[in-house]
Amino acid sequence: MWGKLAHRVSSLLGVEPLLSPAVRESWCMPRKIILDCDPGHDDAVALLLAQAHPAIELLAVTAVAGNQSLPKVTHNALGIATLAGITAPIAAGADGPLQRSAEFAADIHGDSGLDGVVLPEASVALDARNAVDLIVELVMTHEPGEITLVPTGPLTNIALAVRREPRLVERVREVVLMGGAAHLGNLTPVAEFNIAFDPEAAAEVFEAGWRVTMAGLDVTHQALATPEVAERITAVGGPKAEFMTDLIAEYGRRYSDVQGFDSPPVHDPVAVAIVIDEELGGGHVELRRAPIAVETKGEHTTGMTVVDLRPWVQRDVPTAVALGLDADWFWGLVTDAVR
Repeated sequence: MWGKLAHRVSSLLGVEPLLSPAVRESWCMPRKIILDCDPGHDDAVALLLAQAHPAIELLAVTAVAGNQSLPKVTHNALGIATLAGITAPIAAGADGPLQRSAEFAADIHGDSGLDGVVLPEASVALDARNAVDLIVELVMTHEPGEITLVPTGPLTNIALAVRREPRLVERVREVVLMGGAAHLGNLTPVAEFNIAFDPEAAAEVFEAGWRVTMAGLDVTHQALATPEVAERITAVGGPKAEFMTDLIAEYGRRYSDVQGFDSPPVHDPVAVAIVIDEELGGGHVELRRAPIAVETKGEHTTGMTVVDLRPWVQRDVPTAVALGLDADWFWGLVTDAVR
């Protein structure tokens, strides 16, 4: 891709790229993604970003139970798609974990999964296919290495897709997911919500052998929707900005009450931003290759993503963890998506 090539050549020469970021973006062939999500306030932002950014071609949106029940998150996905102008197919998938009972995140996302905002009446129809079938169909009918999976909820749909069609592992370009943590969890001291909701599915996804990049709490807690960020977005004006302003206000209130954050971390669009950063040549997200395993049997550690960051451990592995983020660049992406 021309933008990435220009970046790499200029880096080798030790000079700044001659092309402006805007020109590099316009020359970038978009990355085809399937966004698997459980909307969710932060999933809503991820959907807006994926639809708006020229480095992304959104092939499908698949819904999975997580932040709320499957009917509620599917309803939210259709409403957000109407607001964002998403025309890609939207399909509903798993209504709960592979083996466990569902425990939704109503404390953060409310009874609807998107409390505090008003969604437009959906003008987008739900696809008749099951989300798992849609994922398999799209990956198997595209060229190998063409589609990136971006799950921002529990990994149940993705695990079920691999069970149904194991050849997905060799055909998917990579999996860039929001979930997990290398250090502190949020649902428990060591486990993050998406992974802990269905740890067995997460273990299958991480162990499948394909390339996996984990955008966990270590990096998403750097994507804080501060008052300054809210002001930038509000200043854009229009229905999307109003939606985002209301979203940040409600989401921030709940995060303050439940977890004591002064400003809420907006997790899910970070996974989309990582894909964008890769397409544009990198430099805004710090990634480190490391072995990652998911604990499924621990009395106190179930759902933990065990990330081996010891410097002497072998790094030639298909898994990587995001540890750093250029937050100003990230919020610039989100603000542009709203605009």
